[in-house]
Amino acid sequence: MNKIKIGNYWILGKETNGITLFPFIFLRKSYVDRLADWNLYSLVNHESIHLKQQAEMGVVFFYVWYLLEFCVRTVLIGNTDAAYRRICFEKEAYENEGNLEYFNTRKFWSFLKYL
Repeated sequence: MNKIKIGNYWILGKETNGITLFPFIFLRKSYVDRLADWNLYSLVNHESIHLKQQAEMGVVFFYVWYLLEFCVRTVLIGNTDAAYRRICFEKEAYENEGNLEYFNTRKFWSFLKYL
């Protein structure tokens, strides 16, 4: 079972509503309070996909890859928001966050097809 923490944690920064730091999912309380149930399930599913990615790769390797890909994409694109959205981990999570059955069909290291 995921360990979901809802509150106003410093780790979320000013603009982040959710973050996954294995084995926890941190969600901003003020954001969660405004969500409809379906959107909350999608957000938790999105963050759960990151938990799976981190478990598959190892937490340290996941964050090294994440940071390197973000930096390379930022240099190539010139926009941090667009670079973030094009990170393979984020692409997998955003594309499948609404599919609550995704884990039933997801293959090992599925994020690679989003590179």
